[in-house]
Amino acid sequence: MPLVTMKQVLDEAIRGNYAVGAFNVNNMEQIKGIMEAARQTKSPVILQASRGARKYAGRRFLRHLILAAIEEYPEIPIAMHLDHGNNLQSCIEAIEDGFTSVMIDGSLAEDGKTPAPYDYNLNVTRQVVLYAHERGVTVEGELGCLGGIEDGVGSGEVKLADPDQAVEFAEKTGVDALALGFGTSHGAYKFKKEPKLAYHIVEKVHQHRPDLPIVSHGSSSVPRDLVDRINAFGGHMPNAMGVPLSDLVRSIDSGVRKINIDTDTRLGVTGVIREVFAKQPDKFDPRDYLKPAMEEITRIVAERMRAFRTAGHAGDYAPVSLGDMKKAYTRK
Repeated sequence: MPLVTMKQVLDEAIRGNYAVGAFNVNNMEQIKGIMEAARQTKSPVILQASRGARKYAGRRFLRHLILAAIEEYPEIPIAMHLDHGNNLQSCIEAIEDGFTSVMIDGSLAEDGKTPAPYDYNLNVTRQVVLYAHERGVTVEGELGCLGGIEDGVGSGEVKLADPDQAVEFAEKTGVDALALGFGTSHGAYKFKKEPKLAYHIVEKVHQHRPDLPIVSHGSSSVPRDLVDRINAFGGHMPNAMGVPLSDLVRSIDSGVRKINIDTDTRLGVTGVIREVFAKQPDKFDPRDYLKPAMEEITRIVAERMRAFRTAGHAGDYAPVSLGDMKKAYTRK
């Protein structure tokens, strides 16, 4: 199956009342680990790369790694998504590289850290939507600010989205999906105590726009067992805390259709590698620790795919090409 647009993947999720995991990738091990989980669970998947990931791996390397995943897993619908584009140019570059979906995060200024005014967000998001839709590419926007900092993204300030403003924003920009600030946060240290997510924000937007896929950013659960494994083998991660998996599952019935996961797979990889180094100090071949790290990614991602009710939906639909999506956008 060729690359699909994220709009198609999320529209199908609306019809089936499930969410699709969007997993951040930087290298071959992450991509292969995620794709093995998608194959095991027969799940569509969103592979997303941040600006930091594209800088780390190199634009061409990352693109061809994802293209390799398409060849190796032809039965899995894969959307290739830019996470947290910070301006029109970053989105244009991703589209030129073959991404079928881009996120423009106009909730923050171009530095990716400073909260931006609503009018700025509205204008830059409109620009990206116009450019992307002319090429059949999906656009995700964001309203509200998430706390925490991860991969150069985040303001450290929590600003919940206004649901009425979110509906207006979606109408005025024409975004295909909208990330809302409703209490989630980036990173491994999201909260000082158990979070209380503002489900009413998501529910109200979903009530007015049931056709609009809502996105949950900063949604890693930071499971205690993953953190304990890191700490047991020389790590130091006191007070790490994430969003409980049960809260993420509840958000699906409130209207969330895309759930972003990054920290959980990072934790899994780090724990495995630390354990190998501690228990087998004679090992020096990267394959001896990267292979079990890949397998841990597969385990974590498969667990999320089942929890998000994505499992079993990979074969539900035939892919829609960018050309067909371009025609669909033109007819609007």
